[in-house]
Amino acid sequence: MELTPETSDDQWEIETLYDLCFAPGRKALSSYRLRDEVAPVPDFCRVIRSPEGTIGGAIRCWPIRVEAHDVLLLGPVAVHPTRQGEGLGGWMIRDILERAAPAGWPRVLLVGDAPYYLRFGFKPLNGVVMPPPTNPNRVLGFGTWAGVRGRVRKRLD
Repeated sequence: MELTPETSDDQWEIETLYDLCFAPGRKALSSYRLRDEVAPVPDFCRVIRSPEGTIGGAIRCWPIRVEAHDVLLLGPVAVHPTRQGEGLGGWMIRDILERAAPAGWPRVLLVGDAPYYLRFGFKPLNGVVMPPPTNPNRVLGFGTWAGVRGRVRKRLD
């Protein structure tokens, strides 16, 4: 397996993977509203390919803001059902987290299951408010969050 940058040729295969891994209503989630009409951060969109060339996993990240602070929104993260349990999701997440701060993204946010993401160093974010309907217990952050509070919104610039 090889972790590589996403290319424009990967688009249809990644969307098919996301459709396979997530509920049909995934685009109705609040995190998707933050992505509407906003380009992902290219350096943080990656795929894992098998030696045969098929995508086994994909991860994307998007620029957002919490008040005046730039934040990297991690997700979606997907691993093909036939490859789950092999550590591919963790590999992609660790790759993003290792590269984020050196690339100018000291804060990473996601909406997800705390028991899974705590192992990577994510922590619950009190005072950071996602657009509704989002369970506040699923709003997790990694990196430098001291003093960062407020509403999460799109970063349009």
